[in-house]
Amino acid sequence: MAIISNGTTIANAGAFSASLGSQVLIKTITASSDSTISFVDGASSVVFDNTYPIYVFKFINIHPSNDQVSFQFNLSSDGGSNYNVTKTSTFIEAYHGESGSPAGLGYGSSHDLAQGTGSQRLIAANQGNGSDESGSGQLIIFNPSDTTFVKHYISDMNSYYFSNYTQRDMCGGYANTTSAIDAVKFECSAGTIESGTIKLYGIKDS
Repeated sequence: MAIISNGTTIANAGAFSASLGSQVLIKTITASSDSTISFVDGASSVVFDNTYPIYVFKFINIHPSNDQVSFQFNLSSDGGSNYNVTKTSTFIEAYHGESGSPAGLGYGSSHDLAQGTGSQRLIAANQGNGSDESGSGQLIIFNPSDTTFVKHYISDMNSYYFSNYTQRDMCGGYANTTSAIDAVKFECSAGTIESGTIKLYGIKDS
């Protein structure tokens, strides 16, 4: 239900938007041993349509149940019935150990997609599950409801790897479809998302 004051919509589907800046918090989900976490337009107060031209997911201390896993996402164009949208992407890794080594920067060829329908990795394959280990960052999706162009996405994550080093993973790509994207699913490659918070924001037009 919308809240309207003097002709201005203050809140709609749980998202406040009047005079609160360009970034609007839509939904917060806190993980608790979840196999998947999904944001589906129109379900549970989620807005993921042409209301905003840009959507941003923020990941805060994503902690997997299993060791040496990847944190990843997939997209749906049918309200979450299937998460199998075709994607092409690129993936870059930078890492540095607590002892000063290893250290490096390179292309993660095993983490990209070339017209793949499987999940896209946000954190590569060796995230740790120690009590103090987690990953944080963000995923930006542009114009998910557009029916003319492909849908671009960019992610930037940092994580504590199982062998005591930090790794920054940067991914960019596009969902190769002109159908509207209306749902996003997050999961670990094995086990569950034991804890952590995912926030969805909409970015208003300037």
